Amino acid sequence: MEKKLLNIVCAVVRKDDKYLCMQRLRKGPDYIAEKWEFPGGKVEENETDFDALRREIKEEMDWDIYVGSKLGNIKYDYPDFSIVLSAYDCMARNEDFKLLEHIDSRWLTKEDFDSIEWTAADKELIKEIWK
Repeated sequence: MEKKLLNIVCAVVRKDDKYLCMQRLRKGPDYIAEKWEFPGGKVEENETDFDALRREIKEEMDWDIYVGSKLGNIKYDYPDFSIVLSAYDCMARNEDFKLLEHIDSRWLTKEDFDSIEWTAADKELIKEIWK
């Protein structure tokens, strides 16, 4: 049986030399639960990546962002589904977001990325973007 393929978009939000990293809730498969990621979510049918990213960030964080250029993308196969994860360079007017769908958030430099446990797909994406 072929695995479900999901198109996922994520926001790489930078403040000075730090990037916003979000910790997932304790739900879903244990290989992604409570792991860290760049915020974002699924692209729905008939939705552009830009619209999906703005919608997901609004739903999950009650935050308005500006979506800029695409930084890169990877395909990753999890045990029971596959994703194409596309990252976009994003900006926000303020830091007034809420943790509606996440446990925690941190602003980290690229050098500090190894201090947290990323989802496997985000880990691959980081390698792709900052090779």
